[in-house]
Amino acid sequence: MGRREDGFTAYYRARAASMRRTAYLLCGDWHAAEDLVQTAYTKLYLAWHRVSRHDRLDQYVRRIVLRSFLDQQRRASRREYPTDAVPDVAVDASAPEERMVLLAALAQVASRQRAVLVLRFWEDLSVAETAEVLGITEGTVKSHTARGLETLRRALPERHSITAGDPA
Repeated sequence: MGRREDGFTAYYRARAASMRRTAYLLCGDWHAAEDLVQTAYTKLYLAWHRVSRHDRLDQYVRRIVLRSFLDQQRRASRREYPTDAVPDVAVDASAPEERMVLLAALAQVASRQRAVLVLRFWEDLSVAETAEVLGITEGTVKSHTARGLETLRRALPERHSITAGDPA
């Protein structure tokens, strides 16, 4: 393998799992998440000679994943996602049942708002960083955050609550 392939392979091995988890939070399906990540890393590989020295490779790949997800959402006709009723039982936040409740609620959030929530609270990006990744204004990030959190609050059973500081 050449230096190009070695550098790309090392980066892929170090970061692909994290990007897969982020993609999963966006789309709620591991197979679709894998497709998003594969698309992103294919595009990264093709541009590797231009971007491999870039300071923010993670941000570059994250942006490709997000744009690919949003493109799929725009192209796809409205789909229904059948889910079983989730038991209304208080469980530990790390329990699989709790994660299922949260993922089902997250799936009800509009795709742009979901992208903002995932970047802000899963990837722990600032408002400015989120705006830069998505190519939107900071004010739009703030409004998407507020609306997305409100949708989550309405979607979650009363026992589950979202507590976040100022979404701005």
